[in-house]
Amino acid sequence: MLAELTVKEFLDKVAGSDPVPGGGSVAALNGAVASALTAMVAGLTIGKKGYEEHEELMKHISRLSIRQQELFVEYIDRDSEAYDHVFGCFKLPKSTDEEKAARSAAIQEATRFAALVPMQVARNACELMEIIADVARLGNQNAITDACVAMMAARSAVLGALLNVRINLGSLKDKTFVDELKREADHLEQLACMREKELLEVVNQELNQ
Repeated sequence: MLAELTVKEFLDKVAGSDPVPGGGSVAALNGAVASALTAMVAGLTIGKKGYEEHEELMKHISRLSIRQQELFVEYIDRDSEAYDHVFGCFKLPKSTDEEKAARSAAIQEATRFAALVPMQVARNACELMEIIADVARLGNQNAITDACVAMMAARSAVLGALLNVRINLGSLKDKTFVDELKREADHLEQLACMREKELLEVVNQELNQ
């Protein structure tokens, strides 16, 4: 399990010559990092003087963020497993017409799943960005830059995952499915970039005063 490796072990695997873990797993890792930072900022707000009004919200955000972190960690392995499954399908026999048809169908199904895995990472990370915006606005202002780093990590998770979605869509024959995911991918990319830009503009303006 990739998620059980130390940070150094995981990075060494990424740096290796095998195609997995690759960008999809790293995108999920970025989502997990963003979630952990979000939980940290919420935790630094809970019980602090001057933030009593948002105590319950911060507790809620902390719980949500930790749950998101757990989901992203699961997707670190799931993305690599999806790639391995596609690769395995290409090794299926193709000596007869029946084998060729079965192999082609298996490749299509595995590739469809390989597109849906990073799409869910992108969806979750984009949802997390809304939570990060709240914790940055209402949470402990001494940790505002940590919230910004969480936002940037979440944006990287979204954009990185969407690249993996799009490269898999290029191999699929189901035009309706492809068009639907392309539209959603475009929307999530715009939304992620907008959310990051809004927060960073406000914070950078405050820091430069």
